[in-house]
Amino acid sequence: MLDQSYYQKADEIIAVYGKKPSSLIPVMQDIQGEYRYLPGELLTYVAREIGVKEAKAYSVATFYENFSFEQKGKYIIKVCDGTACHVKKSTAILDAFFKELGLSSKKHTTDDMLFTVETVSCLGACGLAPTCTVNDEVHPNMTPEKVVDLIAELRGER
Repeated sequence: MLDQSYYQKADEIIAVYGKKPSSLIPVMQDIQGEYRYLPGELLTYVAREIGVKEAKAYSVATFYENFSFEQKGKYIIKVCDGTACHVKKSTAILDAFFKELGLSSKKHTTDDMLFTVETVSCLGACGLAPTCTVNDEVHPNMTPEKVVDLIAELRGER
């Protein structure tokens, strides 16, 4: 059960876009921007408030990869595995993040909810390969050693 503040925030967001079906995606984007994930219970509430069937709301949320029903960490790290990055050994970068944070291909978020690591098909920064982003800030020419430094910096250890 979500805290009442989630519903209040959803109401504020809905007020910005209006109680209409065309508001669904921007409302979902803003909710995910606020909480770093889309709580399923809140999506049901939003659907009812804007006049969309619950099944339609879930259909939209599961169609777009950008939406997530799983809680994410404070720092969302996206490791590019597009062609340019892959050729320049982005898998070693991903492995370094997994090792440094105790994560795996099955576990993407640290227990302390500080870090989430994901792979993406392309970040659009091929000339800077291999690349990752942390909360949409680009980190170019990554190496496994730079991964260790970046994690230490984010933890406030440097």
